[in-house]
Order: sequence, then C-alpha cells, then structure tokens
Amino acid sequence: MSGDVRLRIADPVDAAAIRAIYTPHVEEAAVSFETEVPSVETMAQRIRERLPTHPWLVAIDGSAVVGYAYASPHRERAAYAWSCEVTAYVAGSALGRGIGKRLYAALCTLLKMQQYVNAFGIITLPNPASVALHQACGFRHAATFVHAGYKRGAWHDVSWWQRALQRPPSSPDAPIPFSCLHPDAVRAVLNENP
Repeated sequence: MSGDVRLRIADPVDAAAIRAIYTPHVEEAAVSFETEVPSVETMAQRIRERLPTHPWLVAIDGSAVVGYAYASPHRERAAYAWSCEVTAYVAGSALGRGIGKRLYAALCTLLKMQQYVNAFGIITLPNPASVALHQACGFRHAATFVHAGYKRGAWHDVSWWQRALQRPPSSPDAPIPFSCLHPDAVRAVLNENP
C-alpha cells in the first residue's frame, strides 16, 4: 500500500470524489438500493448533516479520495440511540489494499469513544467482498432478510452484521455527538490507522 494513504474527517468539498466512488454501486450493481445517483450537492448535504453527530471519514492517497466510511443513526426511536449503522466504500482502483479495514477500524474506535454500544452493517447479497470485510472487522452475522429489495431485474436478500463496540452499560449516558469529541483525540485515532 502506498505510504501516502491517510485518513481524515470528510469535508463537503469531498462530495464530488465521494460521489464518483459511489456511482458504480448505484448504476451498475445492487450494492446500494438507491436507484438514482445523488447529486454532488446532495452528497455534500449528507456530509454536512451527518458530521455534527456521527463520523464521516475519507481515505486519501496522495491528493485523491480513494475510500470513505460513515456512521448514521440506526433508527429514530429513542431506545435505539446507542446503536448506529456503518457503511464503507472503496474506489475500484484501490480495492485489496486494506483501506476498508482501516476506515472501519477508525470509525468503530470513534463510535466507541462516543459511547455507542453497537454498529450494524447492512449488505445486499450476493456481495462476498463486503461479507469478508465485515467478518475481518469483527462483525458477526445477525440476520438475513429474504427478497428485501428489487433492483436491476432481480430480488436481493439483505444481511445485517453486528459489531459490539463495548459492553452495554446498565444505565447508559447519551452518546456524545461527534462534534464534541476532542479534536486531538480524533486525530490520534486517525493517525493510529495511517
């Protein structure tokens, strides 16, 4: 792997590069159940909306964004507050370099610092590469929903993968918003995954 690959917090200016990585998963596969590629502005808005509460990270090789990962709320109801969903995508040209593992390692560490208890990854099947990534990152198969979505002329099952970030406390405090984590602590996590 290139020694130039580093992780940092995403910025709305990364939206075009993130969109370019995401586009094939919408247009050419069933990996994402979105059927229309979001505009650059929509992607930038997603980053702006997510960052105050949840991490959104990018992997940079030289000056190019080659991957990204982010967390989002698991469900709206209050009892789900300690669980989140996680997603990672890597550019086709950067596959097989361990970038997805590094993104997930940093993302899960940050989520643990925020006091989240569970992270859930959702995989449209078949997708052996994503299954392997989640297994390698400590996720365990939790459930499979049969014929959960129809895209590109076929029905697809969806599997849910769960990673325990920490033991569930008996009386948990609310998760800490991502924007409230100390910047030095965040940098330390990103630098641990150079």
